[in-house]
Amino acid sequence: MVAVHEASLAPEAGFVVAVVISNNSSSGALAYAREHDIPTGHLSGRTHPDPADLDDAIRAVLVEHDVDWVVTAGYMRKLGPVVRKEFSGRIINIHPSLLPLHGGHGMYGMRVHEAVLAAGDSVSGPTLHLVDEEYDTGAVLAQREVPVLPEDTADTLAARVLAAEHVLLPQEIARIAAERHQRTSGE
Repeated sequence: MVAVHEASLAPEAGFVVAVVISNNSSSGALAYAREHDIPTGHLSGRTHPDPADLDDAIRAVLVEHDVDWVVTAGYMRKLGPVVRKEFSGRIINIHPSLLPLHGGHGMYGMRVHEAVLAAGDSVSGPTLHLVDEEYDTGAVLAQREVPVLPEDTADTLAARVLAAEHVLLPQEIARIAAERHQRTSGE
């Protein structure tokens, strides 16, 4: 979130962070957004116990803030069918492995890096992909390879992959924004 917001401040960025939604009321992302006057929303099973109501509420906040693309980086829940339909082809996620390797339900955080090491992979890295109905199965938009070093632990590998995520995600959001601008301006 911080890397994306900081990249959005560059004059040539071509995108802004319109709103930050979290299912965790005390998340660092919400605190950061509030400190930087970015609109926020805490929407979760606590605020909306019925999953269909939560799905509708998330969609409403995104529409209210005129969101073009949804970035689910760090959002640890599957988006509901209403949001997925409204923003079909415009929801992206970043995953900490080179998909299709080490993705799917339950594969997040250190579990991914531990799986990479257990598999003996020589490279890992983040994947930016479209979000669809399943976990980590949407079309791959971009990847960035990170070598797996012989002395790596899950922690050291995670740190290098996260650094690569902080480059890849804002770079690709800017690319998507530039392509959208070209299409809408007729350039």
